[in-house]
Amino acid sequence: MKRIAPLASSPLFHTSCRTVPSPCPPALLQCLHTTLPRIATPLPITATGPPPAAPQPSASHHGERVDRRRRQAELLKRGQDMRASHMKPGTAIKKRFWRDVSVQTDHENNHLVSLDNRALRTPTTKNPLTIPHSKPHLATALALEWDLLVSAHQATRSHLIPLTSISARAHVLGLEDGENQSAASSGTGIRYDIINMLLRYLDTDTLLCWAPASTPTNPSDKDVRGESLRDLQVRTAKPILSYLAQNVWPGVELKPTLDNGSILPTSQPAATRAVIEGWMAGLPAWELVGLERAALAGKSLCVAARLVCEWSEYLKLGDMQGEAWERFGIEEAAKACSQEVIWQTGRWGEVEDSHDVDKEDLKRQFGSVILVVSGIGNTTQP
Repeated sequence: MKRIAPLASSPLFHTSCRTVPSPCPPALLQCLHTTLPRIATPLPITATGPPPAAPQPSASHHGERVDRRRRQAELLKRGQDMRASHMKPGTAIKKRFWRDVSVQTDHENNHLVSLDNRALRTPTTKNPLTIPHSKPHLATALALEWDLLVSAHQATRSHLIPLTSISARAHVLGLEDGENQSAASSGTGIRYDIINMLLRYLDTDTLLCWAPASTPTNPSDKDVRGESLRDLQVRTAKPILSYLAQNVWPGVELKPTLDNGSILPTSQPAATRAVIEGWMAGLPAWELVGLERAALAGKSLCVAARLVCEWSEYLKLGDMQGEAWERFGIEEAAKACSQEVIWQTGRWGEVEDSHDVDKEDLKRQFGSVILVVSGIGNTTQP
């Protein structure tokens, strides 16, 4: 019979045992202990009062989710009650100085958004914000935007009133163009600032920034269809550039802003810049402001020009040329500006509350551009 010695690395004790193989008698077994035994010393009880409560089990994930939804429902109900109170003292709705929002018309048959009986005004000139008579959908959207506000403090936040901000900018630009026709050519004014800024976007246009060509020995650069990122970008850009070269900027050849393997953007030729600058200088105020908003959102002047020309009530270029061009809407514009993001997220997955939020915000920005430039009025350049 053998005696199994405890492990030498035990935290309780350190024992070294010598075991004599069987069949030696038990008298020859000898154990050497290096840890001295110690007697536990109990401490006196000095605490007073009742004993502590027993630990409670933590709430399950399902219970936490139910509680969170209950709190969200309570907050939503509270907001609805505040909205329905209409200037009730002691609530946050007291800061809202208007009850009803409506769309009115002035003596020139233009649309006005009225807060009760007071017309909505621009923040800079303090003049009534007039919407052209050919844009009733935009006036209705503005009224809905202000009707959803619960306090006057929210009206100071531009992200809560995006249509109001872009409409006010177009209104002020239209007034400036009427007062000073040579503001853009003289290098002053809002129109000149917008054109100068958009020309800088042309040198780093998202639609013209193509990835380096993939090598044949690296299959990871291609998707399941055998298409590389550069092939996808070129395939997306060609119809847009073809439309612009035939209908918007005749004779202009837009070159890729990045050479293969280069990190410095290449500027477009001077003739190309001159043609595009002249085209922007002749745009109506509402179209130019819509072009600015779309370029800022998508980081692409080409995509912005394609979107504005598609939906403008004055720039019916595709119809005038008799070409059967595919419809270019919000989804198409968002995809054209996000080819690299779509490619990467398709391979590695999306980040929740990041990529999906950016995608929806981009669509919201392009939707506001369509509302601003479209209308039911004239179909020829005024």
